[in-house]
Amino acid sequence: MASEPIREFFSMGDVCNLTDLKPHVLRYWESQFRFLHPAKNRSGNRVYQRREIELIMLVRQLLYTEKYTIDGARQKIDEYKKNGELRSVARAALDMQTVESLEAELKSIAAILDGEEPNE
Repeated sequence: MASEPIREFFSMGDVCNLTDLKPHVLRYWESQFRFLHPAKNRSGNRVYQRREIELIMLVRQLLYTEKYTIDGARQKIDEYKKNGELRSVARAALDMQTVESLEAELKSIAAILDGEEPNE
């Protein structure tokens, strides 16, 4: 059984689905965090790499879960960079989002199997 190839590039729509963020939020964050600067394709649409998605998830975690301000999140990310931890911390943020998404899907499936309406 062949596995799917790993995708290198993602559209803004893909990133919004993966991160549970709205396009205007991503565009705003791009203006606030200089390391979020996706390339654009020939049509002028943003094209994100996996590394950028990891950083977006880190920003999301810092702002939404840990309740940092934009400035505070910037400082925290600079601190991770200085300590050489940025890549591993960003990957962990993406992994955490994946686990949370899987848990929500499993709860929804369990509700359906129990004859209940799934909570969305």
